[in-house]
Amino acid sequence: MKPTIIRNRMMFMAPLHLVSKQLGAPLSKEIQRKYHRGSARVIEGDTVKVLRGEFKGIEGKITHVSTEKRGIAIEGIKREKLKGGNVDIYIHPSNVVITALNLEDKWRQNRLEGQKTKTPRSSQSEEQKETEKLEKPKEQKERSEEKKKEPKKVVQSKNHEAKQKDIKANSRTNKKKKSAKSKVEDK
Repeated sequence: MKPTIIRNRMMFMAPLHLVSKQLGAPLSKEIQRKYHRGSARVIEGDTVKVLRGEFKGIEGKITHVSTEKRGIAIEGIKREKLKGGNVDIYIHPSNVVITALNLEDKWRQNRLEGQKTKTPRSSQSEEQKETEKLEKPKEQKERSEEKKKEPKKVVQSKNHEAKQKDIKANSRTNKKKKSAKSKVEDK
């Protein structure tokens, strides 16, 4: 099979996390200097300029990103239907350049600036660690009080162990009796 056929098949059958990576677009020179990256994944709210195709030169905000169609719908780029109404035209992100980024998402902003992203879970776990540090002295006091009460429990457990030993001894003697009976029956 030709390599182009294989490549096209891989792109068509790609899982969603890889399709999402394919929806990246180059950044404008100013943004490249600011964030030291060449491209970024497009999201709704980014402002882009079309570089190739029928709509070359049009600039607008992204209204919709479609992973199914592997394209983006841009404000102002629509086509009229025969029966009336307008339909969005989807353009592949490689044919546009991002001129302004939508930085409402803090995760995306940190990612572009090269900082490690912090998830809400990690901040919750830090709060839990702080509360645990405060609760440890209380727990230690409770444990020391429980240790004082434990000797009573130990006496009960010794009685319990003795009962278990008696049960095991009885079962051994029963097995011996059964084996002796089976020998008698064999004769």
